[in-house]
Amino acid sequence: MKAVKSVVRRSRKKQPNQANIKLNCDLGEGFGAYTMGCDEEIMPLIDSANIACGFHGGDPSIIRQTVLLAKRHKVEMGAHVAYPDLQGFGRRSMNIRGQELIDCIQYQISALDGMARTHGGRVTYVKPHGALYNDINTDEALERTVMHAVASWHRPLELVRLATPRDKKSVETAFEYGLSLRFEAFADRGYTRAGYLVPRDKPGAVLDVAAAVAQAKAIASGTLRSVKGHKLNIVPDTLCVHGDTPAAFDMLKAIRSALQTPVG
Repeated sequence: MKAVKSVVRRSRKKQPNQANIKLNCDLGEGFGAYTMGCDEEIMPLIDSANIACGFHGGDPSIIRQTVLLAKRHKVEMGAHVAYPDLQGFGRRSMNIRGQELIDCIQYQISALDGMARTHGGRVTYVKPHGALYNDINTDEALERTVMHAVASWHRPLELVRLATPRDKKSVETAFEYGLSLRFEAFADRGYTRAGYLVPRDKPGAVLDVAAAVAQAKAIASGTLRSVKGHKLNIVPDTLCVHGDTPAAFDMLKAIRSALQTPVG
């Protein structure tokens, strides 16, 4: 039933609703003695936390700490799953397909969900990270594998996908799997004309605070443009700032104020 509602919602919704856009952030991405971002300061500003599950960042203790932090601030928890690429922070494409990839994804969900349940929380959605997130935008077979991995979990979970002008195709595919999608836009990243994120090694890929706030407002008002000025027709449910983006805390604080959206 959830998938049916998702299809109806996406086909009828013409403009983003500023009041309904939730803020999310990638957190828990440190590892061992290495820290990443300022999770404690960021957590009170967001509605949902995409928590690293150990494959691109995070370790058992950091996962526990991030779960407890999210629970303290009543923030929704999602599994931030990736290729097994700690050294490359999950930003390198890997030739992992089929059942092997399904196993990798469900292993990561299990790690976070087990820790969350131990401490009285639960995982409600899955968001691919880095190269895996980008690869499913252009590889339909890979997208189907990821959808199958999430849909075959023992209870319903939503899958976060990049909002693009071609959302309808992803919705149709998700419908086949009985899967609900949550579409996402990015405040801190530049967009290509096709509606994808500008690669990090290209000019305009990562925005500063002022540009990110302006882009968040543009996304909320349906006036988002690519780095080259092309208008992009996207309808997101949630707005992301990467936890490792410089000044992520300042960015989220300013965006929350600009959109005047209450937490929760």
